[in-house]
Amino acid sequence: MKARTATAVLLPALLSATVGCGSTNTPAAGKGPDPKGSASAPGPSAGSGGAGAPGSAGTGGAGDAGGTGGTTAPQRGGSRLERSALEQGDLTGYQISANGKNPNAPDGQPQADRKVCQPLADIMGDKPDPAARATVNRGIGSQKQMGLAVSASVSSYAESDAKALIARLKAAVAACATGFTATVEKQSGAYREVKAADYKTGGDESVSWTTTAAAEGVTAQVHLVVVRQGDTVVRLMALNVAGGRQAPQVPHEVADKQLQKVRAAR
Repeated sequence: MKARTATAVLLPALLSATVGCGSTNTPAAGKGPDPKGSASAPGPSAGSGGAGAPGSAGTGGAGDAGGTGGTTAPQRGGSRLERSALEQGDLTGYQISANGKNPNAPDGQPQADRKVCQPLADIMGDKPDPAARATVNRGIGSQKQMGLAVSASVSSYAESDAKALIARLKAAVAACATGFTATVEKQSGAYREVKAADYKTGGDESVSWTTTAAAEGVTAQVHLVVVRQGDTVVRLMALNVAGGRQAPQVPHEVADKQLQKVRAAR
């Protein structure tokens, strides 16, 4: 539980609601990192009822992320962005959740101590970066690999902003190899050993890297993949919340299905 609480500080956008489904090893409810399981956008104009819109209920409700039976199925239909998001039943062997934000996880975008690393800090927050017009988050728990949690989000951009984001991320991965510190709601954590990762996927362009998150004496390896498809950006983050030495990786079947849905919704 200590590891999951620390990770909630470091990775406020990462969901662990559905990890270890059917396992007696699933940690206690409300202690794990959890994204906003709904669309978010600045102002009330978000077409999908975003959590960032005043007075909006969002798509996922406000239930705790780890509780038994607390998984909220993603809504079908809605905006193009909502149709792009993964739904329960899209992936055999995975449970997909659109639960609301875990109240123990901080809100907002982490602030890096080094300006050049800010794009990497942003990607860990509630949306990939401030230029995102709207974001829909999903949490994915693997029933094949115990403890593997994946956060998947799709965000809409002006296409020029989406291209600029990928370029900034590639530059930041190269410049921040020694790591950086990020703070969100006065809670800080470190990201060590930022390394570019060779990860082949579809889309117009992509960037992938690994890092080790550390807070409160706990460390966790994270694998990230960010893909641009036109004016849409897909963000995928993988974490092994069960601990152990096995390095997490975003499953290719998850990335492929997510990009397939983005293309189909256009």
